[in-house]
Amino acid sequence: MAHASQRLPAVAGMFYPADPHSLHAQVAGFLSAAIPAEVVEAPKALVVPHAGYVYSGAVAASAYSELALRRDVIRRVLILCPTHRVAVRGMAIPAAQSFLTPLGAVAVDREAWLKARELPGVIVDDRPHADEHAIEVQLPFLQTTLDHFEILPIAVGDVDPHTVAKVLEALWGGPETLIVISSDLSHYHPYRQAQLRDKATIAQIRQLDARLEGEQACGAGAINGLLLAAIRHHLTPHVLDLRNSGDTAGDREHVVGYASIAFSEDRQHAHH
Repeated sequence: MAHASQRLPAVAGMFYPADPHSLHAQVAGFLSAAIPAEVVEAPKALVVPHAGYVYSGAVAASAYSELALRRDVIRRVLILCPTHRVAVRGMAIPAAQSFLTPLGAVAVDREAWLKARELPGVIVDDRPHADEHAIEVQLPFLQTTLDHFEILPIAVGDVDPHTVAKVLEALWGGPETLIVISSDLSHYHPYRQAQLRDKATIAQIRQLDARLEGEQACGAGAINGLLLAAIRHHLTPHVLDLRNSGDTAGDREHVVGYASIAFSEDRQHAHH
């Protein structure tokens, strides 16, 4: 029985290679091939997809490749994801003190954890995290692009976006803190219809309109919270990549949409 202080991988060998060398090679390959739509100097937050790497790894890489210049600056990564397996009221942070991947262990940031535990809507529960892939698949990308960092994994369940925004505010920090929202877009529509739906969703995100619905993005609750915080902090969204599984590795009858979006501080503090 594994020591409960460590959360073991649930989808290694399924969503990504279980062998450390193959995994590192695959992630490095995605990163070197990534051509983001624009260069974002110092992203404060990223929205990235969380499917198996053959489906969405290339899309995720276009966001993670933007971290190259900040590899030694970022020390703390808040990772928010939807709950795919266990229903949660509010937001769940794990009791586990580290998350294991084939590339090694990633420690949970104790200071951020203690702070988060006191916030409204936050519970401590390992169960929503045990089989959840949406945070786990982000870790090898972070382990490859950053030097010394710790994480605060937050599984976002049924919760008001303002409550999510308050958690982000409390842990906002400075340049050392990165926010990652793990979310796919539309699910299981035919290719063309998915493209139209996802374009509409992206337009809404560009407007910082925090009224996304679950069928637009599975991480809608977390994204809406980020959008509310982005308004307060004058962050601008930059869409780096928008594709779906029909473009990457799947059929075109039932596709899942993927976007990579980087949010960065507006130099001019322009109001939209």
